[in-house]
Amino acid sequence: MKIARRKIVGLAGSAAAGALILGACSGGGSISGTTEEQSSDASPAEGCEDFEQYGQFDGATVTLFSSIREVEADQLQETFDDFSRCTGITVQHNGVGEFEQQIVVQVEGNNAPDLAIFPQPGLLKTMVDMGKVLPAPEGVEKNTDEGWSPDWKAYGTVDGTFYAAPLMASVKSFVWYSPKAFADNGYEVPETWDELMALTQKIAEDNPDGDVKPWCAGIESGGATGWPATDWIEDLVLRTAGGDVYDQWVSHEIPFNDPAIVEATNKVGDILLNDDYVNGGIGDSRSIATTSFNDGGLPILDGQCFMHRQASFYEAQWPEGTDVSPDGDVYAFYLPGMDADNKPLLVAGEFVGAFNDKPETQAVQEYMSSGKWANTRVGIGGVTSANKAVDPSLASSDVLRLSIDLLQDEGAISRFDGSDLMPSEVGAGSFWSGLTQWIDGSVDTETMLTNIENSWPKN
Repeated sequence: MKIARRKIVGLAGSAAAGALILGACSGGGSISGTTEEQSSDASPAEGCEDFEQYGQFDGATVTLFSSIREVEADQLQETFDDFSRCTGITVQHNGVGEFEQQIVVQVEGNNAPDLAIFPQPGLLKTMVDMGKVLPAPEGVEKNTDEGWSPDWKAYGTVDGTFYAAPLMASVKSFVWYSPKAFADNGYEVPETWDELMALTQKIAEDNPDGDVKPWCAGIESGGATGWPATDWIEDLVLRTAGGDVYDQWVSHEIPFNDPAIVEATNKVGDILLNDDYVNGGIGDSRSIATTSFNDGGLPILDGQCFMHRQASFYEAQWPEGTDVSPDGDVYAFYLPGMDADNKPLLVAGEFVGAFNDKPETQAVQEYMSSGKWANTRVGIGGVTSANKAVDPSLASSDVLRLSIDLLQDEGAISRFDGSDLMPSEVGAGSFWSGLTQWIDGSVDTETMLTNIENSWPKN
């Protein structure tokens, strides 16, 4: 996970911890894959029918550790209200800003939580390699096979063994724009990359004085400066080279400076390094490196630029009162592929792994992998899921509904954020800094990619 991207969904601040301690109702059933069964002859209490399969665990507590804090932490807790009432399990969640470091500390200190929400497949693999995360139980795997695509299941799989079901998801392949400004100027949403570039050129020609630009962007994010530019590269590798080459690049089966990666990077440079195309309302193209990620798209509201490439979670950055809708102040369209028929999708997400196989732990883990949990969480608001069972109408905004539609497109090539899959020295190191140097003009494309290639761990 890129830390800065967590901050923009209202997660910055002190760690939040909470517990749901609710009265249990009588119920019955068993948990597939657990070491023991909890059963009862009594019928489930009213409203508990959907939870009968998880069993009855009076007085049990399951600890859940994550990077989720503040408002989103409260929303996460809310998903367990009925589950806890009906199963008797108290779900005790603790969210911290230093999750990646703290989970290692807790595990090495033999103080691991029952469950953890991993924002990076790479971090999950680290825990698996340490021998700490257990393979997912049968019920979790069944839910995943039914609710998620093979690509998503693969991100929770290490060396052929399935460990962690996907949880929430976000769509990276979006371009934010003003529907009102497009309509006023006679512009149409492009459906191919060539149409996108033609629109870019048209906007530049329509504004020859340079006060208004086709694009605006910002990649400054403190110690994580550069991460928004990695998403640009990843999206273009998917579009120009395809999913197989993307996978080879991320796993270093081909070098970072492979010709396919050079081509994709140069297409990004056609926009981000062109002073005629970017950075409306802010400065020249080099200003991208010093413009805050949070502020990068805001000039759209002032009519100083027309487009801003950023993920679905950027919705949280628009000022209060902004009409975010298909006919409003801002909305988002899918970043086009090379042709209209192919729609590769760059995504990010989270995965739930377990550190023990206690029946109550498996009950919570199985519930969190279900379509029931996904619909509950999406209905509370602010997030999306790629679970096929999710009803898009439950989403709390038009952009999130569009995200779910794209995530549920079984024909789309979907790939996880590449820098989150790479070794941290690269994905959260040389890739970030290299792109920052490239944008501020310190290095050219091939030098930048060669430097990143040389930084890849040798072992």
